[in-house]
Amino acid sequence: MNKFTVVVILIAVTVGIAGFYYYQNFFSKGDLRLEILGQEEADLLDEVKYIVKYKNNGNTELEEPELIFEFPQYSILENGGNGRITKNSEELGGTIYPGEERTITFKARLLGKEGEAKEAKATFSYRPKNLKTRYPYSTVFITVIKKVPLTFEFDLPSKIDSGKELKFRLNYFSNTDYPLPNLMAQVDYPADFEFVKSVPNSLDQSEWDIGLLNKAEGGRVEITGKLRGGVGEEKVFYAKLGSWQNGEFVLLKEAARGINIIKPSLYITQYINNSPEFIADPGDYLHYEIYFRNIGEDTLTDMNMQISLVGSAFDFNTLRAMGGVYEVGDSSVLWDWRSVSDLQLLYPQEEGKIEFWINLKDSWEIKDINDKNPTIKTNIYLSQVKEEFINKVNSKMEISQRAFFEDEVFGNTGPIPPQVGQNTTYTVIWQAKNYYSEMKNVKVKATLPQSVRLSGQIFPEEEEGKLTFDSDSRELVWNIGDMLVAQGVANQAPNIAFQVSFYPSPSQVGRTAQLISQAEISGQDQWTNEILAAQASAVDSSLPDDPNVSLLEGIVQ
Repeated sequence: MNKFTVVVILIAVTVGIAGFYYYQNFFSKGDLRLEILGQEEADLLDEVKYIVKYKNNGNTELEEPELIFEFPQYSILENGGNGRITKNSEELGGTIYPGEERTITFKARLLGKEGEAKEAKATFSYRPKNLKTRYPYSTVFITVIKKVPLTFEFDLPSKIDSGKELKFRLNYFSNTDYPLPNLMAQVDYPADFEFVKSVPNSLDQSEWDIGLLNKAEGGRVEITGKLRGGVGEEKVFYAKLGSWQNGEFVLLKEAARGINIIKPSLYITQYINNSPEFIADPGDYLHYEIYFRNIGEDTLTDMNMQISLVGSAFDFNTLRAMGGVYEVGDSSVLWDWRSVSDLQLLYPQEEGKIEFWINLKDSWEIKDINDKNPTIKTNIYLSQVKEEFINKVNSKMEISQRAFFEDEVFGNTGPIPPQVGQNTTYTVIWQAKNYYSEMKNVKVKATLPQSVRLSGQIFPEEEEGKLTFDSDSRELVWNIGDMLVAQGVANQAPNIAFQVSFYPSPSQVGRTAQLISQAEISGQDQWTNEILAAQASAVDSSLPDDPNVSLLEGIVQ
């Protein structure tokens, strides 16, 4: 092979290689125009549309197109998914011809905090006709979350005495048009804060599961604890509101609030009926004693005290307060230094006292099944000090005990008036009521005299297994079990009817005879943990609740 031939071959190879790379470069620059059109700003959970637009700007057909669209992180998609969608050639309509333009739309709702930039990304790849190489292109689009229509804030005093019990709230409210799912509130406490309790209960003393929150819905977390620190020291509470998405916490809103530690000057205590932790019963007569001690270094003068009572159980018409200013029916009383000498002048370490009296109602309206676990609250304002005391109130239980001869349950038999040597049957009906708190282990007990026995007739049938009788002690027990709030008051009461048979003895002639003793209902209040009880009167053969039987017809013959 001569030199000329070699040179020709080298030139041909060089031109071929250059042509190949030129051909490739020709398709890698400008053949495809790819862009995302969308909203540059959006509010939290607004539906955002992304239009992916692609166009063949070259002279060659683009085959086997494929599109991968990646939604912004933590986006909520219409049909769920993991935030990434792949469209193959068939879904994209196949080969893209020169000059042809197509679009495809994706929708999502964005989740994040105010001002956060959320990035969507489109990656498009194709193969030019007659080439094996695929060419990828990518582009992104940024949407900024303009507004997060959520209220999330602390309700926290600005000052507090060191070591004093602190009760504060974290309020939240949603005004988003789309439901907020899987919400969680988190609180970071300052140093020297001792957590005591919260309502609702926390997951680990610093997290609360809120769940789903619809538009115009909200709530609060109430936290109680003790905060210690040096006088003048500022303590800062931080809180976060977010949503759990695929195991990750997505921050939506933050809150922070500081509180200053001040030097205490007054220490206030409350006693009700001589007890600092009194648990009241409906109908109780309450004697309040409010003690206030000067624990500062300066003499306190010309002070005013106001108390405000809060609770459906109070009968404000019975309020009496010596030296206080109020009117009948008021829920607040004011004492000033002109009427109470301890408010006029209180030296360091000295203690003063005011007192008042008020009744609780025997019963009060139950507005809702959730209107449970009653409390009576005392808000005390003295000088610059505010103190709140909350006392629990027991539920109220009732048992009704009635007996009939004329009834539609069993149909009784025997002589009226009852006669010696013959059986007369009667129907006894028990009806239980529970008012304000959930009750556990509720039972009704009574005893039957020797001349009275059970016939075995019980209604309704589902209560039959709950009624027991001890032949030796003659004790009859109805095991109701648990009772809900307002059961028997705002909804159907637990009731049972059973038939008894009376066989009079000669010693009972000429008088009425007891058919069943006093009935007692008892159970444990799940709010106060106290055992409550109530009674119903014994019933004799005169049958005071049966209009068809007179007093004379109850006398044994």
